Amino acid sequence: MASVKEQERLSHFEPIFNSSKLDLMNGSELLTLASKFNRIEDIYREKYKEKLISKKIAVLGSYTTNHLISVMKIFLYRYGISPTFYEGEYDGIAMELMNSKSDIYDFKPDILLLLTYHTDIKDYPPLFASDADVEAWTNEKLSYYNMLWEHASTISGCQVLQTSFVAPIYRPLGNLEVNYVFTPSNCLKNLNMELIRNRPQNVNFIDMDYFASYFGKRKWFDDSNYFMSKQGFSFDTFGFVCNGFSRMIASHTGKIKKCLVLDLDNTLWKGVIGDDGLEGININPSDAVGESFLAFQQYLKKLKDRGVILAVCSKNDEHIAKLPFNDHSDMILSLDDISCFVANWNDKSSNINEIANQLNIGIDSIVFFDDNPVERDIVKQFNPEVEVIDVPEDSSLYVDALDKAMCFEWSQLTKEDISRSDSYIANRKCLDLSSNVTDYDSYLKSLEMKAKVGYVSPMELPRFSQLINKTNQFNLRTKRYTEAAISQMMDKNDNYGLIYISLEDKFSKYGIMSCIIVEKIDRIAFVDTWVMSCRVLQRGLEYLGFNAICDAARMLDCDCVVGEYLPTKKNHMVSELYPDLGFDVSPSSFFSVSSNGAEGNYYRINLDDDTLKNHHIIIEN
Repeated sequence: MASVKEQERLSHFEPIFNSSKLDLMNGSELLTLASKFNRIEDIYREKYKEKLISKKIAVLGSYTTNHLISVMKIFLYRYGISPTFYEGEYDGIAMELMNSKSDIYDFKPDILLLLTYHTDIKDYPPLFASDADVEAWTNEKLSYYNMLWEHASTISGCQVLQTSFVAPIYRPLGNLEVNYVFTPSNCLKNLNMELIRNRPQNVNFIDMDYFASYFGKRKWFDDSNYFMSKQGFSFDTFGFVCNGFSRMIASHTGKIKKCLVLDLDNTLWKGVIGDDGLEGININPSDAVGESFLAFQQYLKKLKDRGVILAVCSKNDEHIAKLPFNDHSDMILSLDDISCFVANWNDKSSNINEIANQLNIGIDSIVFFDDNPVERDIVKQFNPEVEVIDVPEDSSLYVDALDKAMCFEWSQLTKEDISRSDSYIANRKCLDLSSNVTDYDSYLKSLEMKAKVGYVSPMELPRFSQLINKTNQFNLRTKRYTEAAISQMMDKNDNYGLIYISLEDKFSKYGIMSCIIVEKIDRIAFVDTWVMSCRVLQRGLEYLGFNAICDAARMLDCDCVVGEYLPTKKNHMVSELYPDLGFDVSPSSFFSVSSNGAEGNYYRINLDDDTLKNHHIIIEN
């Protein structure tokens, strides 16, 4: 139990830890804070253990990493990750990975950070090298990293996050550097692109050039600290970089933001629509202020196009709030870009809860953007799981404020992401249709649903991994797997059945909406993972999924199917799924698998001809 003094330390630390103050600290302040946090880390971990996900993270760098790890730890806890670190030797990437007896292989990291540096490249093509010579040089370097990735792939389930190269600031050839393909800066750019093109499924890149560009290379590189202590970049950049690293690591654990809730007045346009009227608000492209709001709308449109759900939360009468969307010719955003529109005079904290309910998403997947600091403080107080952006007073800085927060860092981009907003609009049409039919079966038939059931290939792997890692409600065991871990299961098709189900109806093509992992243990088909997107609940897809599980069990030559339900705060909706499907309760002694230390409930059903369930979905080849 924590002492009074330790509790006092924690109480002083938490307000800073959970606020925007952390983002404003310089490197020295962050290192001091990290030192203080080390004294109370165990207390913090114990206090928030139900909210934290434990991850083992190995860091191998071409520069010193101890300060970086200390600061990154704070940001990881901020995003709900309790890290255990393995720190490699200085400049020891190859030494660690190519030595099969290295301690990193005993550590078995979930995430491997490879922090490269431009000094890793010891030679470049000579002046006036031919295009063929430059290509040969690139292929030689690519082969080296392919070899490192191959060694890393032997670590079961390990996802590699590797930094791209940042070209040094100094140019011996001056502006000639950019004019010839054989120059070091152009060779590094080309090598970055070839590495990205050839990366395997277990590797994702971190755009270090973005970080360096954000600060400017004169602020990014710190020659004095590099020569003295081999720091890869300036201490002043530590907060921004560690925040970015931590966001990306969090995305691989399913902790992602997927919905942006927006205010309207003085957020999407200058002015108050209820007072100023349609002609009084400013989104005039010929006016500097109006143009800044249009630039923000354009950025939001691009977020929507990549799959971020846009919602509106406005204190207003709904018909007045919608006027600019319907009648203002300069608006970039339309009502079809908004998946949920809530405008009333209720407090915004309650309305955000309503938005989460309407969209059937977790409150912790929401980001809130409102120009009013009072509204922001209310949401911070009553919806602490919502990420609240500190909006600047100057509307020209809106894009910068949202972009640099890096809220929507995802581990991959899939076709299903791009169609997400459209599918929510389609769901509204489905609800409209349901009001015109007499019973639910008739409604399901009228949707004209079609599905494809298949076994995962490399083409489906990114979406398969994404859905498993971000789904919380229809998720029987809430186990998370990296792409690398799933890829290794794919190679063991005698023991695993990895099933995906894609869905479409008369309104929309939803893409892959359900993912299932069946593992053969003796002659039992164990449902290791079963998830389904909240966008297609109550369509009968669970019956189709159950039938697919039974088919996989037969292919694996099993006699029965065993499922486990591990309760969490978010998956109560599937607590009775197995009994509803006809499974019998089984004692835990009957079947024992790893349950991440949690107490689960086991269910069993024998395979016979009467097992399969009826549904209203046409299965296509």
